[in-house]
Amino acid sequence: MKSKNIPSEKKSKSIKETKEEINDILNKLEKKETDLEGFREEYKRLIKLNNDMDILFKKKFKDIAALTKKIKKK
Repeated sequence: MKSKNIPSEKKSKSIKETKEEINDILNKLEKKETDLEGFREEYKRLIKLNNDMDILFKKKFKDIAALTKKIKKK
């Protein structure tokens, strides 16, 4: 599923903020606080946030790997 129409906020959100938004959306969907169109939009947002979270984790992993490599060289 393409999510190019959903704005990316990965540059401005931390992992914690992204996780909180995901949890908020999941709670809203579980409580059925939205109509079918709203559900569809929230689902698209979840997919986008999941992709953003994946990118954030990969970046953190690379940072940790680089730091570990730097420490091992000393």
